Amino acid sequence: MRTTGVARLLRGVDTGAGGIRSMQIWSLETVVRNGHMLTLSSLLTSALGAVYWAVAAHSYTTESLGRNYSAVAAMMLLAGVGQLNMTNVMIRFTPGAGHRSRRLVAAAYLAACSTTAVLAVGFVLLIPSVSPGLMFLRHPLVAGGFVLATVGYAVFVLQDGVLTGLRRPGWVVLENLVFAVVKIGLVVVLAFLAATGILWSWALSVVVAIALTNILLFGRFLPRRADAMPDDRVDTSRPTRSYVIADYLAALCWLGATVSLPIIVLDRLGARQAAYFSLAWLVAFSLFLLNTNMGASLIVEAANDPSRIVAHCRLVLRHTAALLLCGIAVLCAAAPIILRVFGPDYARYGANLLRLAALSALPNIVVVAAVSMCRVRRRLRLLVGILAGVCTLATVLSYALLPVMGITGVGAAWLLSQAAAAAVLWWRRANWLPGP
Repeated sequence: MRTTGVARLLRGVDTGAGGIRSMQIWSLETVVRNGHMLTLSSLLTSALGAVYWAVAAHSYTTESLGRNYSAVAAMMLLAGVGQLNMTNVMIRFTPGAGHRSRRLVAAAYLAACSTTAVLAVGFVLLIPSVSPGLMFLRHPLVAGGFVLATVGYAVFVLQDGVLTGLRRPGWVVLENLVFAVVKIGLVVVLAFLAATGILWSWALSVVVAIALTNILLFGRFLPRRADAMPDDRVDTSRPTRSYVIADYLAALCWLGATVSLPIIVLDRLGARQAAYFSLAWLVAFSLFLLNTNMGASLIVEAANDPSRIVAHCRLVLRHTAALLLCGIAVLCAAAPIILRVFGPDYARYGANLLRLAALSALPNIVVVAAVSMCRVRRRLRLLVGILAGVCTLATVLSYALLPVMGITGVGAAWLLSQAAAAAVLWWRRANWLPGP
């Protein structure tokens, strides 16, 4: 079904078949509109993230940037593992939770914070064995800041899922904008802390972002959601233990294949190559965030209106593909120019990685669509199988190609693995995409 303009939607809702058609059009418009808002948030975050790392590249030494970026990657990995994938659980179950919303969110926060704190402390204690390049995190004050930043980042990611499930994508944009702007200001102010200023800028900006957002969430948005939803529309289904465990295992596969890459490059190729890799990967990964955001919007709308699941999925596939082709063309053509913002060496060593990683985002559309459909339909074994398969293949190929191609090998590995997964999933699409 093709979407129509906003003017047609504003003429009013007819009764009978015309009214049903108008409601269906509005539903299709909503999945795209909310996806666009989430994508705008990611684009702003990526753009301001590029500004942040450009400022950091000119304010800190290359070795310091490489170590700090790897520390930030470790922080994101631990937060992703520690939040128990509650972000996707919130996206899937808050749309219909009604009066249970506050209790559901509070329980998710408690589980995420406690688990992440334990993991962060354990990581700091085990650094000499697991990542000797991050020994600077063993200083007591720096270790405390790292644990604080990791727990805060887990909440930061989780609250995005809550806002998305509540159909508040505009606030996701604002929250990420505040976080990015504060972080840029702090990385300049804290430049006198040459070894740890980058890490502290993340820790303090996370505290600001989660404080402001949760005042609004618990003081305004969640109470209004509870009052506005009639009891007969409340979804009585709950996130079961089997659902949470399966979704968590799938999320761990994705985290292990993405966030751990800078740490792998740091340990195998050194701090300078880790810096070149990290910033090129950061730019390319913005396209993967587009896919993820459109998939999140698809889950929310499918939870609100299961009857339109096929139309929503097909629209998201077509729409995201068109946007991605434009983004890939720009990144492939302008890769050296974009990376030269960070310095000439970043352009020299990272341009081919950026091109290959950007191309790999195109087949990833099919992977994300299949994963989103599995979450909506609770196809748990297939969900885990998809992400475990594609992430294992990407990681194995990255290890194999790093010694041969350098950091460019990671881009080649991701392109090959995503293309292979997409081909298989499209061939067997009846397993995850229901018929019309």
